Amino acid sequence: MIIRSPFLRTVRLGISSLLLHKLRAFLTTLGVLFGVASVIAMLAVGEGASESAQDQIRQLGSQNVILRSVKPPEDQQSNQDVRVLSYGLTDGDRKRIENTYPGVRSVIPVMQVPEEVRRGTRVCRPRVLCTRSGYRDATGRVLYEGRFLTELDESLEEPACVLSYEVARHLFPFASPVGESVRIGAEYLTVVGVVLPRGPIGAMAIDSSTEVGGDIFLPLAAGRRMFGTTQVKMRSGSRDITEVELHEIIVDVRNAADVPMVADACRAMLARDHSEKDWEVIVPLELLLRAEETKRIFNIVLGSIAGISLLVGGIGIMNVMLATVTERTREIGIRRALGAKRKDIVIQFLVETTVLSGCGGVAGVVVGLIIPAIVEATADMPTIVTPQAPALAFGISVGIGVIFGLYPAWRAANMDPVEALRHE
Repeated sequence: MIIRSPFLRTVRLGISSLLLHKLRAFLTTLGVLFGVASVIAMLAVGEGASESAQDQIRQLGSQNVILRSVKPPEDQQSNQDVRVLSYGLTDGDRKRIENTYPGVRSVIPVMQVPEEVRRGTRVCRPRVLCTRSGYRDATGRVLYEGRFLTELDESLEEPACVLSYEVARHLFPFASPVGESVRIGAEYLTVVGVVLPRGPIGAMAIDSSTEVGGDIFLPLAAGRRMFGTTQVKMRSGSRDITEVELHEIIVDVRNAADVPMVADACRAMLARDHSEKDWEVIVPLELLLRAEETKRIFNIVLGSIAGISLLVGGIGIMNVMLATVTERTREIGIRRALGAKRKDIVIQFLVETTVLSGCGGVAGVVVGLIIPAIVEATADMPTIVTPQAPALAFGISVGIGVIFGLYPAWRAANMDPVEALRHE
C-alpha cells in the first residue's frame, strides 16, 4: 500500500521505529500506565469515602437543626452513695422553640430508653426512641411495611412500636413482624410498622451473632408512662440516678436559607436558659458544606500525589527519546540529506512519544477502572469512578507525552545534517 501523504508517511515511520524496540517501548509505557491508574484509583477511593460521609450527613436532614443533651463530665458529679444528676434538654426548651421561631415547620422531641428488646429467645439492644409522628417526615425514613406512629397513638398512649429493618430481620427472620408483639424492658408493645435502614440492605451483616444496630420507635407519651425519665444504675456500691426529659430535639426548618439563623437562635436560647453546657447543636447543612469543601481539598491532594507518578512517567519518556535521538543520529542525517524538513523530524519523534504515552494512558485507564472494583470487593470500601477522572488522567498522560517529547524532537530536528552523517 502506497501512502502519498507526507504526514501519514512520517506517522508510519515513527510507529515502525517504536516496533524495532518493543521491550523498551513497553517498559516506557509502564510508567505512564501506573501513573494514570493511580490517578483514577485514588480519586475513586477518595470520592467514595467522601460520598459515604456526606450520605450520613444528608440522612440527618439538610433542613434540620438537631439539639442533643450532653452528659456533664464525671468529675463534676458528686461522690455520694446516691448520685442524682439532672441535665439536658427539657420540654420547656421545645415549647420555646415552637412558639418563638416562625420559620420552623415542626419540632420533634426524642427520648432514648436504654432497654433491652426481646422476642422469644432473640435479644438485641437497638436505640429505643420515644418520639412523635412527625419524626419520619423530618428525618426522611422510608416505610417498608405497615405504618409509622400517628397522633392517635400519642394521644391514647398506645403501646405501639415501629421497628427498623435491621431489628425486624433479627427478631422476626422468617415472618412479618406487623401485628406481633415485642418486649422492651418489662413492657410488651405491638409492632405496627417497619422502616428501611439508613444504608443499603445488601450492605448489612446477616450473621445473627453480631451486634444488631437500628432503632425502635414508640410514642413519647407511652414511653414516658412505661419507662419514665429517670434511669438508675448500680455502680461500685453506689447508685447513679440520671434524669433527662429529652435526649434530642429535631427542629425542621421550612427553608434551607433559614437554617443558620435558627441554629444561632437555638444556641443563644440554650446558653441563656441552661446554667451549664449540657447541650450541643448539630447543623447537618453546615457539616455537609464542610464535607464538600474537605472533599475538594482531598481530591486535589490525592490527584497531586498521583500526578507525580505521571510526571515520573513523562521524565522516563524524555530520557528514552533523548537516548533514541543519540542512537539514530545517522538516520536523522540521512533523512535530512534526502530532503526531509525539520518539521518532518519533529513530527516523527512527537508521534513516537504520543504513541508511547497514549498506549500507556489507555492501558492505565483500564487498570484504573479495575482497581476500584477490587478495592470495593475486598476491603468493603465504597469507591466512585466519575467520568471526569479517566478523561482527565488520559488527557494529562497524552499532554505529558507531547510536552516531554518536544525537547528530544527539537534536538533531533536541529542537528547539522553533515555532522549527523559523520556520526558512527
